[in-house]
Amino acid sequence: MNPLLKKYRLLVWIGAALVAGFLATSIVGYLVSIKSVRHSIGDGALPLTGDTIYSEIQKDILRPVFISSMMAHDTFVRDWIIGGEKNPKKIARYLNEVKQKYGVVTSFMVSEKTRRYYYVDGVLKTVREAAPRDAWFFRVRQMTPDYETNVDPDMANRDKMTIFINYRVKDFRDNFIAAIGVGLTLDTMVGLIDSYQQRFRRNIYFVDKQGDITLAGKAMDKMRGSIRSQPGIADVADSVLNHDARPTRLEYVLKGETTLVHSRFIPELGWYLIVEQNVEDDIRPIRQALMVNLLISAGITLLVLMIVLFAVKRFQNRLESMAATDPITGLLNRQAFDIVFNQSVLDASRSGAPMSAILFDIDHFKQVNDRHGHLAGDDVLREIAQLIRGTFRESDVICRWGGEEFLILLKACPLPKGMELAEKLRTNIAEHEFKWGADSLRITLSLGVTQLLVGESQDNFFARADQALYRAKNAGRNRTEALVPPTTGG
Repeated sequence: MNPLLKKYRLLVWIGAALVAGFLATSIVGYLVSIKSVRHSIGDGALPLTGDTIYSEIQKDILRPVFISSMMAHDTFVRDWIIGGEKNPKKIARYLNEVKQKYGVVTSFMVSEKTRRYYYVDGVLKTVREAAPRDAWFFRVRQMTPDYETNVDPDMANRDKMTIFINYRVKDFRDNFIAAIGVGLTLDTMVGLIDSYQQRFRRNIYFVDKQGDITLAGKAMDKMRGSIRSQPGIADVADSVLNHDARPTRLEYVLKGETTLVHSRFIPELGWYLIVEQNVEDDIRPIRQALMVNLLISAGITLLVLMIVLFAVKRFQNRLESMAATDPITGLLNRQAFDIVFNQSVLDASRSGAPMSAILFDIDHFKQVNDRHGHLAGDDVLREIAQLIRGTFRESDVICRWGGEEFLILLKACPLPKGMELAEKLRTNIAEHEFKWGADSLRITLSLGVTQLLVGESQDNFFARADQALYRAKNAGRNRTEALVPPTTGG
């Protein structure tokens, strides 16, 4: 395993857990929110809008159907036609009263017997089977339903496109005797649709039984022809045209955006009411919230990782320091010294500079512990460590070798210079007054010095330093001895 990865494995796991947790929380919340929005729109808002619009249609659009029905069943109309259509002014006055009272743009009647087209000003024309504009009448006289809804230009109103309600009039023996009804201009109906769309913020339009778009607001001017040819809605067109007066819930996807569809057949008009809503506008804030959540999560993850990294690094540094440092003197311990020594040997080999070592022992240190206690001994060790630091360079490596033994590695230092520094240390220690309570302690050192040979092993180098130290002890202590390597001369 990569050492760096191994060192920070805990940090990697913590980061992965935080990222996974934040991602899971954010994504699950996002999906639940989208599902909730779709459910709210599809099962709540859209059907409610469809029902409300249907109620509005009954008031605004189906009202002409009821008016036409009332006219078709009016006994005055029947009696006037059966009576020979005498005095056309009477029927004209009747049609004008309907127009004024109910606010429609036109009211009319066409007699089966005379084929006269009556309107508010009298007789407009005589319908002819060969005339294309009169085809509606001959279609009505043959149809089975009581009425139809038809869009045609109105000759009596400067050929404005008008929605006509063509109702069959029957005599008392159930024979067809006339077509009667009222009309609303297409502009009026488009205005109603636009008002619905503004109020409910949905796409609203009507299609006939064949799927042709018969009525849409100005905002949907581009929608023409059959819904079977319209992108998106064409995918569900067959399900829309189901002749079912019960509401139908559908959806389609166009350019990656989902549109929910609520449709229902309106028998009174013979049309389908379609209400659409693109859920993207409702999902977009949720998606933006997801991005914000992810950014916040990333920030929190980064902050937590930085805090954990700081804590772990600090803890590891502390552990490494504890593992590499003698707890009493603060000097390197023997294990850490081995690592430093190997690096120092490589540096010396590259530079060709000499390297020496001083191995020393505190004379009669056991007596200090026996007479004054181990706390006094520890205090002496700490004070000697301070004196060593003040005597040698920062580049020199100082180590507590074990017990009361210390070793100093002198970089770029030949043997004579090492002897000089060792003597300086011995003198400083011997002249220093060590205090323990009211007692004054005299401390001396025995030191051995040697120089590293090129290519020499660590064991041989330290063994020679150890021999020099024992020479100093055997010679009476409080002295420095050097053991000269054979190849360095006398």
